[in-house]
Amino acid sequence: MKIFPAVDLKNGEVVRLVEGDYNNKKTYFTNPMEVLDFFIESGGKNLHIVDLDGASGGNTFNFKTIEKIIKKCDLFTQVGGGIRSEETIKKYLDIGVGRVILGTIAVENLDFLEKMINKYKKNIAVSVDARDRMIAIKGWKEIKKEDSIDFCKKLDDMGIETIIYTDISKDGKLSGTNLNIYKELKNKISCNIIASGGITYEEEIIKLKEMNIDGAIVGKAIYEKKIDLKKIINISK
Repeated sequence: MKIFPAVDLKNGEVVRLVEGDYNNKKTYFTNPMEVLDFFIESGGKNLHIVDLDGASGGNTFNFKTIEKIIKKCDLFTQVGGGIRSEETIKKYLDIGVGRVILGTIAVENLDFLEKMINKYKKNIAVSVDARDRMIAIKGWKEIKKEDSIDFCKKLDDMGIETIIYTDISKDGKLSGTNLNIYKELKNKISCNIIASGGITYEEEIIKLKEMNIDGAIVGKAIYEKKIDLKKIINISK
């Protein structure tokens, strides 16, 4: 299983939100470069970056910052937030991003999504963000009346290689993740699953690994020192 330390960017700074609330944020680093050395020293091989400004507005506000991060480190990096066109997908892949994450556009335009899956294969992931099992889009500000598990099955049938599933109600609260939803997903779909949202304890990493979940995104628990990054990377191997 792979561990993905999370870097959420807003106005060029590393922040964490609580339940996706843009008004409930905490800034951890004004310079994102400062956190990279710690990730690398801890044995990190992967990185998860979200452009929060992009997720909310559908643009690439933090592109230059992300480009600097990619140039500085030799980590496999997946990037999401506001990626809603093939032009933007290519823009990120051209600077060395390993996997581009589609969210809102994947929900709103399945024809586009299928074309991108067929064209870019392993370089595409879909982020399925849910509140009370219903899909949330546009920076988690809009709820669609579609069951998130059913949507994941639809994506699996379409040929997606990787789904990143986030239970919004758990995100940023340091109270644990929704292990039951990942168990259900693992029983219903065959593609790779990356768990995201509220992962706080070493025991959760162990349980996710035992479920054969492909990856885990860990953010606030690292920044608040609730979990030891080096230790969970070793556990995940």
